[in-house]
Amino acid sequence: MSSSSSDEKLPPSPTVPALAYDPELDKSHVDPRKVFRKLDWRLLPFVSLLYLLSFLDRTNIGNAKVAGLAADLHLTGLQYNLCAAIFFIPYCFFEEFGDEVPIIMICWGVVMVSMAFVKNFAGLITARVFLGMTEAGLFPGVTFYLCCWYPRAAQAQRVGIFLSAATVAGAFGGLLAFAIEKMDGIGGLRGWSWIFLLEGLLTIIVAAISYFAMYDYPENATFLTPVERAWLIDTLKADATGLSKRFKWKFLRQALADPHSYLFIGIYFFLLIPTYAFALFLPTLIAGLGFSASHAQLLTIPPYVLGGLSTVLAGVFSDRARVRGPFVLAGLLAALAGYAVLYATRTPGAGYAATVVAALGLFPSVACILAWAGGNVGGEVKRGVVIAMVIGCGNLGGVASSFIYRPQDSPRYHPGHATDIACLCVAIVLCIATMAEFHRLNAKKAAQRAREGISDAQADEFVEMGDASPLYT
Repeated sequence: MSSSSSDEKLPPSPTVPALAYDPELDKSHVDPRKVFRKLDWRLLPFVSLLYLLSFLDRTNIGNAKVAGLAADLHLTGLQYNLCAAIFFIPYCFFEEFGDEVPIIMICWGVVMVSMAFVKNFAGLITARVFLGMTEAGLFPGVTFYLCCWYPRAAQAQRVGIFLSAATVAGAFGGLLAFAIEKMDGIGGLRGWSWIFLLEGLLTIIVAAISYFAMYDYPENATFLTPVERAWLIDTLKADATGLSKRFKWKFLRQALADPHSYLFIGIYFFLLIPTYAFALFLPTLIAGLGFSASHAQLLTIPPYVLGGLSTVLAGVFSDRARVRGPFVLAGLLAALAGYAVLYATRTPGAGYAATVVAALGLFPSVACILAWAGGNVGGEVKRGVVIAMVIGCGNLGGVASSFIYRPQDSPRYHPGHATDIACLCVAIVLCIATMAEFHRLNAKKAAQRAREGISDAQADEFVEMGDASPLYT
C-alpha cells in the first residue's frame, strides 16, 4: 500500500494494468449502499485482522508480565517500562507506507516467536526494538489505504471498525493469555513464553494468507461491476473536488507547513499517552485493585469489548452527522471522567468500572481523530504525508506512556492517573481550538464562493490548491 495510486494487487505487480473505466456509463441506477457493502466485506475484515494481530503482538507484554515475565527475567526498577517503551522509538522513526504486507507480517511474527526464548533484560529489549521496526509500516499504510477507497463521509465508520480491532485484540489477548498461561511447563517453557510463541505463529500464518487476500485501489476492484467501479471512481474524485493525485514537492511542503497538521499531531499525541498506558498496564492496574493475576487477565476483556462497540457506534453516528470534532471531544471527556474516578476511588468495584468508562472514551476518540485528520486534507499526496506525520509523531506518546505507571506507585498509581488526566485536558483544549479553526475556515470559504460565484463546475480551476480550494470544506 504505497502513497501513490498504483494498479497492482498486493503484493505489487507493476505489469497489471488498470481495469477499463468508461466515464460515460449510466450510473444513475447504482445503489451506493450496495457498493459500500461490497467494499466493507472485501476490505474491512482482513485489514482489521492485520491490525488486531499487530496490536496484540505489541501489547501482549502486559499480559506476559502478569504471567511471570518480570520475575523470570529478573527485571528490576524501570526495566519492564523500558522494554515497553523501546518499541515505540523504531516504530515511529521507521514508519512509512508498507506495501509488502506479507513480508512485514512474517518479519514481526518471527520476532514475536523469538521473544518466547529470551533469557534476560538485554534479550527482551533487543527483541522489542526489532518488533517496533518490523511493525512500523502497517498502520499508516492501512489508514491511508482506507481513505483511498471511501469518500470522507463514509470514512469514520470504517476507520472505527478497523481500529476497533485494537479493542478486540485487548479482549482476545486477555482471554488468550488466560488460556495459554495454563500451558506453563509444557515443553520446558513458561506460560508467558507460550503467549509469545503461539501469537507469533498465528501472525506468520495470516501473513501467508494475506498474499492472496488483499486488494489494491478502486481502479482495479475486480469485485465491482464496471458501472459500480465507475461510480466509485467518480464519487471519490468529486469528494476530493478533483484535487491532484500526482506527486509534487509542493504538496509535501504544504503538509509540513500547514498548522492544522500540528493541531492533529498534538491531539493524537496527548490522546495516545493514556490510550497506550491503558493497553500496556490494564492487567497491572486491575491486579492493583486487589484481583488475582488470573482474574486480572479475564477482567481486561469487558473494557475492551465495550470500547470496541463504542468505537464502531461513534464511527457510524459520526459519518451520519458528517462531523468529527464533537465525537472526539465527547470521547476525551468520557476518558477524563474515567481516570478521575480511578485517581479518587479506593473501592475495587468503582475502580474497575472506571476502566470501562475510560475505554468507552479513549478508543472512539482515536478512530475519529484519524478520520478527522484524513478527511480535512485535500489531495492524496498531502493526505498521505499528514496521516504519516500524525501517526508517526503521535505514536511517540507510546514512549511516554510506558513510564507513567511505576512499580513504586503500586497499587494506587496516583502519578500515572494524574499524568493521564493532564494529557486528556491538553487534548480537550486542542480539540476545541481545532473545531473553532475549521468552523472559521469553512465560513470564510462559503463567503468566498458566494462573493465570487464559485460552483462545483469550476473544480478543475482549483486542482492544485489542495484543501485551500474554496470548494473543499
